[in-house]
Formats: sequence, structure tokens, C-alpha cells
Amino acid sequence: MASTDKPAAEPEAPEKATPLSAAPAQDLEKVAPPPEDKLEVATRTADYFVVADVVLRVLLFASTVTAVVVIVTSKQTKLVPVSFPPFRPVPRPAKFVYSPAFVYFVTALSVASLYSIITTVVSFLALVKQGFSTKFLAHFVIFDVLILGIVAAATGVAGGVAYIGLKGNSHLGWTKVCNVYDKFCQHLGASIAVSLFASIVLALLVVLSVYSLSKKIPK
Repeated sequence: MASTDKPAAEPEAPEKATPLSAAPAQDLEKVAPPPEDKLEVATRTADYFVVADVVLRVLLFASTVTAVVVIVTSKQTKLVPVSFPPFRPVPRPAKFVYSPAFVYFVTALSVASLYSIITTVVSFLALVKQGFSTKFLAHFVIFDVLILGIVAAATGVAGGVAYIGLKGNSHLGWTKVCNVYDKFCQHLGASIAVSLFASIVLALLVVLSVYSLSKKIPK
């Protein structure tokens, strides 16, 4: 008579224990990005800084050249009455060369324009060659601050003289001249406004260079 007893179930094989060191290693692989990705991100960020640097330096060149051209073409001649014989109005020209402040203003902006050309070329070469060393950035910061001081000082001096020409000074007996030389004063005002924009661009360049330099300092 055949036995009705079921064959005993085979014991299940015990699961292999996962080593304790394997799980953390897998988690680290999921969390930590590979070194190649870190290098790619750092390179891409540096490229963004260089592109922004080139754009700002092109804006600096355009603004300084515009300011120089506007003030150089500000000559205006008007008939001004005189208080001596024959008491007839005589032609009197107004030029920027008649004021040392405006001469310094044009000179400072010309230097800044030349500086912007040189640094734009250098920044573009740094973008092409993918090399933007810490020493290179440090030199940019130094010269940017120097040019910023020159342009800001020139803008302030020219603005002060232009304000006296616009409003005069009754305490010192200085009469205003912009009511006579209106075109000349309009050119002065436009040139000073563009120069102020150039000063802001230089300040942004200094901030960008310092920030880029700080990113290269090892933590």
C-alpha cells in the first residue's frame, strides 16, 4: 500500500548576508557625483565668468569712446555782447580745451578706452585658451580698480565744472553760461552721463574679478 505521507519540504537556503561595507559604498556612489562632473561644472562656471568679463569690457570701450566723441564735438560759437568799444556782439567759441577739468576728463576716458581694448583682447584669448589663472585675475583686479579711480575722479571734476556752468555761483560772482551755450552744455551733460555709466561698468568688473578670484581660493 502506497504511503500517503507528503515528502518533507527541502529547507530554504539561507540568504547571503550583504557585507556592511557594501551598502554605504553604494549610497556614496549614488550621492557623490563623479570627479569628471565636478571638473565639468567648474570649467563651465569659469567660462561664464570670462564671457561676462568680455561683455562688460566691450561695454566699457563703447561707453568711453562715446563720451569722448560727444565732448570733443561740443564746440559752439555764439555772439556775446562786450562792454567796451565798439560795443557790438563778437563771436565767442566754447570748447572743452578751455577748461583743464574737461581736458583731464577727455584724457582719462581716452586712457580707459585704450585699457578696455587691451583687456578685452586678453579676456577673449583667455576664453579661447580655457586658461584663467589666479595671477591673471589678480592683475585684472588691480588695474580695474586703478582705472575706476581715474574715471570716477574725472567724471566728478567734469560734473562739478558743468554744474557751475549750468547754475552759476552767486556767492562768488560766477555767472552761468549754459543759457548762452546751450548745445555745448547739452554735449557736456550727455558725455558726463555716459562716463558715469562707464564708472558703473568698471565697478561691476572689479566685483566680478574679485568674485572669480575668491572661487579659485582653496577651501
